[in-house]
Amino acid sequence: MKNLLLLLTILLAPLLSAQNKIQPGDVLPLRLDTALNASRIKPGKVIRATVMQSIPGTTIHKGAHVLGHVVSATPARLELRFDTLQTKQSRIPLTANLRALASPLEVDQAQMPENGGDRGLPSVLDQTTRQIGGEQVYRGGGHVARGITTVGEPTADGALGRLNANPPCRGSIAGNDRPQALWIFSTDACGLYGYDDLTVENSGRSDPVGTIVLASPTGKINIRTGSAFLLRIQSS
Repeated sequence: MKNLLLLLTILLAPLLSAQNKIQPGDVLPLRLDTALNASRIKPGKVIRATVMQSIPGTTIHKGAHVLGHVVSATPARLELRFDTLQTKQSRIPLTANLRALASPLEVDQAQMPENGGDRGLPSVLDQTTRQIGGEQVYRGGGHVARGITTVGEPTADGALGRLNANPPCRGSIAGNDRPQALWIFSTDACGLYGYDDLTVENSGRSDPVGTIVLASPTGKINIRTGSAFLLRIQSS
């Protein structure tokens, strides 16, 4: 019996490992821990961000970190990459593109109950919040909805939902249609929120793949700590 159990463990290990890894099309909801002032920051600067919601179907939990670096920086143009997922057990290389970026003000507003409650109260109370992108989260037994259409479900630390297309952002890719950890973002959140003076020259989906390029006609790029990134694992 012991030998049989050992054999089954060996045979199932690769399958279990694959199920616990991030897949192309998965998203990572992040809070930025490193200020990115393009007038001051230097190429090679390490970027650190925190995963704000556990990733379903994996062993990646809230509190893990994503690391990256600045590729190049001028006051009007910033290139960066996120390339490593760091958990307590391992460092996982990744290639990711940008789906959405929101300012700290947008982050705060998305966590403020619309019905006048205190943001510090437990999320199990009957609170309604509005995600970045406009969808509403009805906690205490409700759903995530756009109008009368249910698009996801609340969790203790965010929301789960299948991504919806909002060009240039896509819906499911690489056959990955499982619910994603969205934290404070809507299922169709795409682009920039609260950073009206910025544009996305490259989300990282096209060459150079994985390199996010932000630009500003005012020459003042300053991505503040507490900003929220919604990254998507690049498909091959």
